[in-house]
Amino acid sequence: MQAFKNFRTYFFRGMAALLPTILTIWIFMQCYTFVQENISQQINRSVVSAVVRAVHWYPQVTEEQKINYAIEKEPKLVGDKNALAVRIQDEDIIFGTRIQVAEEFWVHGRGQITGFLIALIGVCFIGAFLASVVGKTLWHFIEKALMNTPLVKKVYPYIKQVTDLVLAKKEFSFNKVVAIQYPRKGLWSIAMVTGSGLKKITEGKEREFLTVFVPSSPTPFTGYVIITPKDEVIEMEMSVEEALRFTISGGVITPADREAFQARLNQN
Repeated sequence: MQAFKNFRTYFFRGMAALLPTILTIWIFMQCYTFVQENISQQINRSVVSAVVRAVHWYPQVTEEQKINYAIEKEPKLVGDKNALAVRIQDEDIIFGTRIQVAEEFWVHGRGQITGFLIALIGVCFIGAFLASVVGKTLWHFIEKALMNTPLVKKVYPYIKQVTDLVLAKKEFSFNKVVAIQYPRKGLWSIAMVTGSGLKKITEGKEREFLTVFVPSSPTPFTGYVIITPKDEVIEMEMSVEEALRFTISGGVITPADREAFQARLNQN
């Protein structure tokens, strides 16, 4: 019985140590696979088609490869050697064979990484173009068209908000992390200060107010905007990133835990 308890303890301890690394690798592999299957392969096929059309000597194909391609496309040629011999001399069969041979390396073989690199460089070029005046103007018209498209305008704005928050090179608009009594007195919630209170409320109550964002758990992209008196909040000694980790983990990951983890890493 004690042996079983020890085994269970060691097993869960090993899982706790290995799972973060395994999940991190898995997430990156899934992202790479998605890009490779849905973007890179299409880029490689387009590049192969363009190269084969432009370079008439690449790739070199054998009679056997042309025969296999012709039979694959027209199985009825198997029993007619004379028709097969004539058919493999046709331009469409030769071109199709060259495409197939080239794709074996560039789409399905070691050369498939080329499409991924082209996609990566292409995204960088698009980013550089959108940083220019012409790019910004063009993208403004494209987004305006999307916003006016039925169904698309119901989805696109929300996806854009999330991607801008995650990917765009922008600093968080949050100034500091505070604790407020929400949703009622006696219950404290973590919130991020986004600005001062509305002028109308400040003047009407003759008090200083703060506008704060209370993120929801485990998705901090959604939450509530609260206007609260400044003298009723408690400033927290934690960064915005630490507050977001605290929210996403449901309160499991605290700044103290992270400091202890970092201290262990530094000792090693």
